[in-house]
Amino acid sequence: MIDVDKAIATAVKTGKVSFGANMALQNAKTGKAKMIVLAANCPKDIKEQVEYYGKISKVPIMTYKGTSMDLAAVCNKLFIISALTIRETGDSEILKVIEDRQLHEHTGGT
Repeated sequence: MIDVDKAIATAVKTGKVSFGANMALQNAKTGKAKMIVLAANCPKDIKEQVEYYGKISKVPIMTYKGTSMDLAAVCNKLFIISALTIRETGDSEILKVIEDRQLHEHTGGT
């Protein structure tokens, strides 16, 4: 199983990412993201919009287990992060997290 925190930190360090709900929504609409990560406490309206447009444009959306402060700490930033857009993964295996979760759901957790 991939360490999600490590994968996110690696993507921030070696890939191309954007921070913030507005960028996440814009990239969800255009489909120009490899993945969007939303904090667990991301405002409901933003989460719903990003998920809606992400589904249409086939951008995977992952809800991070922690708060926006936790996500900021993983990204080594001093500001809260409600949404993180990954445009290029760099050396990260973050996309495998989605594959692992989908496989886990399809196999009933075994």
